[in-house]
Amino acid sequence: MPHAHSPSPAVISPTVRYTTIDIDGVDVFYREAGRADTPAVLLLHGFGASSYMFRDLIPALADNYRVVAPDLPGFGMTRTDPDFTFTFEHLADVIDAFTTAVGLDTYALYVFDYGAPVGWRLAVRHPERITAIVSQNGNGYEEGLSPGWAPMRAAWADPSAANREALRKFNSFEMTKWQYTEGVQDLSRVAPDGYALAFGATERIGVDAQLDLLVDYGQNIVQYGQLHAYFRQYQPPLMAIWGKNDPFFLPAGAHAFTGDLPQAEVRFVDTGHFALETHAPEIASAMHGFLDRHVMGKRAHQA
Repeated sequence: MPHAHSPSPAVISPTVRYTTIDIDGVDVFYREAGRADTPAVLLLHGFGASSYMFRDLIPALADNYRVVAPDLPGFGMTRTDPDFTFTFEHLADVIDAFTTAVGLDTYALYVFDYGAPVGWRLAVRHPERITAIVSQNGNGYEEGLSPGWAPMRAAWADPSAANREALRKFNSFEMTKWQYTEGVQDLSRVAPDGYALAFGATERIGVDAQLDLLVDYGQNIVQYGQLHAYFRQYQPPLMAIWGKNDPFFLPAGAHAFTGDLPQAEVRFVDTGHFALETHAPEIASAMHGFLDRHVMGKRAHQA
């Protein structure tokens, strides 16, 4: 008879906590895991998403890090007043105040899509707080903008009612789903929950907020000069890990970081824009190595 084997002990994921906090009249919903005495990592999501996109990444990092992922105003479960002004500068103001309220004195940044211009503003404002940066399809250079930005560029140059209305299609269910699936090699790896929840939030919150941000995105391009100056002066450790088939942010945008940050690490995964939907284990592993070298390692050295 075969020998009986004792079952292997279950691997218990770190507990994720779900909290809402008032930040200047905005009810910011956020996910958090990890111990308060470990280095912090701030995860910033993007367009067509919320902190839900980090559901696999948070527990994968929380063994060594305090991981905090807010929903940006206009997304997910974060609630704003009807008169909230949806600009990237205002989003950065809210998240800046949020980091103070939850005690993030220093933190590594993970930026994706819209989370990038929010995170870039935080870094420029408070360079001393940023311990490292992971950019997952979080653009910071004009070279990274694909031809798919043409309708937005038209609205930046002329924010007429017609040009603004032309952007409404980006908030349809079909387009939201397309952003999750375009460039993905195996569609069975893309859970429908992500794009269904994102579209549901858009319907609940209203499309006008999203149109405001699409029109305002041109201001992020204007801010690139300040971002690049920050990179050159402070040389933060940075890893760009990119879904190479992204229809919006091209691989050239990942390579561009090395112009200002010669030590930047650039990696690609064979997927589309929402790389975590298909490659969360690979990205988590790469992040662990990067953060352990540049954040945990530096902390141990200083101790």
